[in-house]
Formats: sequence, C-alpha cells, structure tokens
Amino acid sequence: MNAAPFSFFNLLGANPPICAFAPGDRDDGTPKDTALNVRAIHEFVVNLVDEAIAEAMNQCAAALPFGESELTRAGLHAAPSSVVKPPRIAEAPASLECVEWGTLQIGGNRVVIGLIKRIHLRDELFDVEKKRVRTEKLLTIGRMASPHWYCKTSERFEMIRPD
Repeated sequence: MNAAPFSFFNLLGANPPICAFAPGDRDDGTPKDTALNVRAIHEFVVNLVDEAIAEAMNQCAAALPFGESELTRAGLHAAPSSVVKPPRIAEAPASLECVEWGTLQIGGNRVVIGLIKRIHLRDELFDVEKKRVRTEKLLTIGRMASPHWYCKTSERFEMIRPD
C-alpha cells in the first residue's frame, strides 16, 4: 500500500466536498506511486495524521520500490474503505475516501482533485448531539517547510468574525 505523506493537500469546498493534493515526480521526472495509483484506478484515500502517528507517517516518506508497502515499514495497518478500492490507514484519526474528479497539469505541477464520498472519524472525535468534529481533540499535525519541519495544531485560538 502506498501511504506517502503530502504537504500539498487541502480541502477546497463543501458542496460537493472536495479535496486536492499535488503529488510530485521523482528526480528522473517519472510520476511517484501515488500519482500512478490514482491514474490507474481514479480513487484515493486521504488519511489525516495526528501527533500519535506522526513518527509512523514520517517513515512512510521513505522511497520504496513500487508495490512495497510503506505501512508495513511504519508499523501501521490497512483497513478496508467503504466506497473506494484503496484501503485507509486504521490508526488515522480521520480518513477521506475520494473519487478522482480530475487531474490538472499546471506547468510542472500535477493537481489531483477528488470528490469526498465518505469520511471516517474516530468515535471520540465526533459530538453526536452537535453533529460537529471535536476539534479540541483532533490533534493533527501539518507540514510546514521542506524537508523536515512540521507543526502541531494543539495551540488554537478563536477570533469572532465581525457582523
């Protein structure tokens, strides 16, 4: 299973729910495994990373031969997805099952746009009464700068929007 971490990933819309990521190429110009996999089956899963699995995620960045599982190397486990073929990462706090809407080539950048078809979220992260994610418990990490810098999202603040 290909489980490469991506710094160029974001959610782009809610109706329909959209996410996008930009997989790079290898030094020789050939697409990396994630781009090849999306091209082959037109589906993918985005797994969010929290502080608990940050080190394992970093292990998934290793350049392995095509078809060799980054999950096995990192000590993570695959879980079946509900509506797409690629599995999700069982330890991830949230996973987004996506169907490729399209891929844009903008200069040397490849941007994969996906429609989110299913979201998996750890039970303790969802407030059933309010129908909201408990963001104070979702301690995701973010990629800040290449090659080795990340940030924690545990320090948050609120700013009330003006009327």
